[in-house]
Amino acid sequence: MSRGYKPSVSDIALITRQLATLIQSSLPVEAAVMAVAEQCEKPRLKRMLMAVRSKVVEGYTLADGMSEFPHVFDNLYRAMVAAGEKSGHLDQVLNRLADYTEQRQHMRSQITQAMVYPTILVIFAIAIVSVLLGTVVPKILKTFEKSKQVLPWTTEWVMAASNFVQAYWMVSLIAIFGSVFLIKQALKRPKVRFWYDAKLLQLPGIGKISRGINTARFARTLSILSSSSVPLLEGMKISGQVLENEKIKAAVTEAATHVSEGASLRAALAQTKLFPPMMLHMIASGEKSGELEQMLERAANNQDREFESMVSVSLKLLEPAMIASMAVIVLFIVMAILQPIMAMNKAIGL
Repeated sequence: MSRGYKPSVSDIALITRQLATLIQSSLPVEAAVMAVAEQCEKPRLKRMLMAVRSKVVEGYTLADGMSEFPHVFDNLYRAMVAAGEKSGHLDQVLNRLADYTEQRQHMRSQITQAMVYPTILVIFAIAIVSVLLGTVVPKILKTFEKSKQVLPWTTEWVMAASNFVQAYWMVSLIAIFGSVFLIKQALKRPKVRFWYDAKLLQLPGIGKISRGINTARFARTLSILSSSSVPLLEGMKISGQVLENEKIKAAVTEAATHVSEGASLRAALAQTKLFPPMMLHMIASGEKSGELEQMLERAANNQDREFESMVSVSLKLLEPAMIASMAVIVLFIVMAILQPIMAMNKAIGL
């Protein structure tokens, strides 16, 4: 019953941190999982943890038990747990995993928060314009239609838009929601998703943000895996799987092939032309000094800081731009209504 259940990222981070704390206190793995399950207040999550514990009691490793739930514990998670069990430092690995999971959750929440205000503004703007064109404008413009006077082009445009909204508002809504649904379905196809992600990287601003997020995730994941004694080639393959952009994911797979043929990590990633120069220089430095894990982590932190700065600046520019756009649209509608009124008053000598 719990196999189709997918807990939230914050839930995974919490149970990972709790497991790390208990195992660090010299509690056996089976007892630690049992304690976390008993403390869990969510029935489905509790059942899932009990199922993992059952596998551990049967003699399987914790990573094997978690492999029964691949939609919850992905390849990265299981590989790190397996490496931690093998090295005898499971508590340290789980702490790193908790940090990593919390960092990903923080990044997602930043993106969500960055999109909330602009989305509200867009919805608000569409609602105001729709109400104006659908209810207010038609009542006022009926007077002008009866007067048979020559109307300014602005008024003609507003009248045409008003007539369209009144006649086709339901069709427009269906078309919008239908288009969103069809686009989502199309993006589930690998070739379409790859084309979409490749084009996304070419967009100014958005492409840089997408590239920064994915390359930072790759560097951080590979750093954690390398520090957990996972071989570089295997670490690259796992790190590529956690990326969201299919174009970059394919590039990492190709880079892994070059590494398997003897190329350095820096040279293999440089051939993709998708990783920032600063990150490549830091990776090269790490390979030469034998501190690749630390340099990868620094590179990821550098990318994260750049992302946060870019989002902050973008929001500061976007918010006033959207408010100004709303004001211009509303002003255009108001002027389209006032122009014929002023012309009519002038004609009768008022």
